[in-house]
Amino acid sequence: MRKLVSSGSPYEARVGFSRAVRAGAVVAVAGTAPLGTDGSTVGRGDAAAQARRCLAIIAAALEGAGASLRHVVRTRILLTRIEDWPVVASVHGEYFRNIRPACTVVQVSGLIDRDWLVEIEADAVVDDDPGAAQESLEAAEMHEGFGAGGAGRQRALASPGGRLCAVPQLHR
Repeated sequence: MRKLVSSGSPYEARVGFSRAVRAGAVVAVAGTAPLGTDGSTVGRGDAAAQARRCLAIIAAALEGAGASLRHVVRTRILLTRIEDWPVVASVHGEYFRNIRPACTVVQVSGLIDRDWLVEIEADAVVDDDPGAAQESLEAAEMHEGFGAGGAGRQRALASPGGRLCAVPQLHR
C-alpha cells in the first residue's frame, strides 16, 4: 500500500512531491518549511516560531498518513543559522521529549526562501504495539552511557571538534 499525503503547499504540485508518503508501516515526511495556510512564511526572524510551525505541519501530515508524532523514529533539522540550534532543539523537545526519536541537526547555506531559518523532516514507523517504543527506550537507557545522568548521551553526540551533531533530547 502506498498513500500520498498533501499539505496543500504550492511547491508540491510544481516540484512533484508529496508532503508525506506512507508505504506499509513506514511514513516519510518531506522537508517541511514554516509556511502558513496562505503560503506566506510564519515567524520571520524567529527560529522557534518557525520550528513550531514546521512540527505542526508534520503532525498534520502524519495524521493524514494514519500515524502520529508518537510514531516518529527520526527527525532531521536544517538550520540556516547554527546559533539557532538551542532554541529549535528546545521546541523539538516540546514535541518529542517523551518520544525521543533519533535527531540530526545540520547547518545549511540556505533554503528555498531566504526568510526560512528552519526546515524539518521526519520518518515514522506505525507500530501496532504502542508499548514497544517505550520498552525499546527503557532498554536503551539501561545500556552503558545512556543512564539517568545523560553525560554519555552528550559525549556520544558531540563531534571530535566539540560541535553538537545531534539533539535527541535536551532536558528530562
